Amino acid sequence: MYYLVILSTYFKFVYKPTPMTNKMLQFVDIGQQNPPKRDKSQRKEDFGEIYYEEAYHLSQSTNNMPEVCGRICPQDRLCEGNCVIEQSGHGTVTIGSIEKYLTDKAWENGWVKPIKVKIENEQSVGIIGAGPAGLACGEELRKKGYQVTIYDRYDRAGGLLIYGIPNFKLEKHVVERRIKLLKDGGINFINNFEVGKDSTLKELQSKHDAILISTGVYKPREVNLPGNDLGNIFPAMEFLTASNKKGLGDKVEMFDNGTLNAEGKDVVVIGGGDTAMDCVRTSVRQKAKSVKCLYRRDRENMPGSAREVGNAEEEGVEFIWLSNPKEFKGSNKVKSIIVDKMKLTDPDESGRRKPIVEENSEFEIKADLVIKSLGFDPEDLPILFQEPRLKVSQWGTIKADFDTLETSIPGVFSAGDIVRGASLVVWAIKDGRDAATSIESFLQSKQKMKVA
Repeated sequence: MYYLVILSTYFKFVYKPTPMTNKMLQFVDIGQQNPPKRDKSQRKEDFGEIYYEEAYHLSQSTNNMPEVCGRICPQDRLCEGNCVIEQSGHGTVTIGSIEKYLTDKAWENGWVKPIKVKIENEQSVGIIGAGPAGLACGEELRKKGYQVTIYDRYDRAGGLLIYGIPNFKLEKHVVERRIKLLKDGGINFINNFEVGKDSTLKELQSKHDAILISTGVYKPREVNLPGNDLGNIFPAMEFLTASNKKGLGDKVEMFDNGTLNAEGKDVVVIGGGDTAMDCVRTSVRQKAKSVKCLYRRDRENMPGSAREVGNAEEEGVEFIWLSNPKEFKGSNKVKSIIVDKMKLTDPDESGRRKPIVEENSEFEIKADLVIKSLGFDPEDLPILFQEPRLKVSQWGTIKADFDTLETSIPGVFSAGDIVRGASLVVWAIKDGRDAATSIESFLQSKQKMKVA
């Protein structure tokens, strides 16, 4: 306080401003002004500002299908869930919506162009499976000039993107325009082609310099319960495929005769993953009488997207937590399900709580359409492809080198769910891109040996 009094007295009686200090203090007399606005091209160059087209190309540079991932990935437990802004309490950056918006805008404005190869390479690659991993790998290799042929057992390319994911989550024209883009870029697609039936793996090898196996996993996991052989009990993929084919304008006999149509039925879906959410929400759109979802754990331990669960609840789906089917009842067709109530144990060494049956807790619910969504397992590819040299793990997934993704057969690589097990589209795309890098290195080495 003493020093403030002295300083105040000094400025009041002693300090005399000079012309220099007056000049230095003149800025306080100048009104507020804005700096002159520079031209957009100058600002873009000076500050590296990102505009829509550049933002799209940046997004596309690390993801072959950003418009797909933006629509279907569970961002709440991936990128958005790990957003540092979200963790600081300010709300996450909506990465999925941004991906979708940028890429849709790019398509609208003609910024998405087919691959233009500058120098063609005569070496060819055969890709088995036209799902996300195969499409991503094929695109990356085609950019390098390689001749790419993608074989698929179905009548349309796209894999689960076409037949497994409902139209309300992923519009089919989004996938179809991406396939057309790849075709326009020089990638050859052969549909309705089954390896093991139309050709063995060894025969395909003789046609190509390298092979990628990216078939995905489609074999449904089963639940062996009394009454499992009753009618109107279906795997999730059979139900979703019928619905998607109908949406694409195909004639689907089992849908048309009402077997795989949920309209007016009491539908029960067993399972708690994203595929189960697709089934319950599809049933709602087919005007089911009621839709219930049985899951043996509680809401906090459900593997599916929390966002999807919330969407399903808003649409009228009833979730029966801590419940597990015990028996299917009916004569020729299922009429009801006997269900056990479950409870969770204390966390085990993995940190997860195991569900166990509560004694004398069973109850019955009505059901005339049951959809089993218990996950997927690999098919027996060594038998299916007539190739005993192809080594698989104890779970049936293909054994592939962790770094190169090359299988037990030289020149044959594998990527996506058939290696890692049922997973997400974004992982399949990443695996496909990694496989493309390894295949290119293999082909370059092969070419050098040929020249030598």
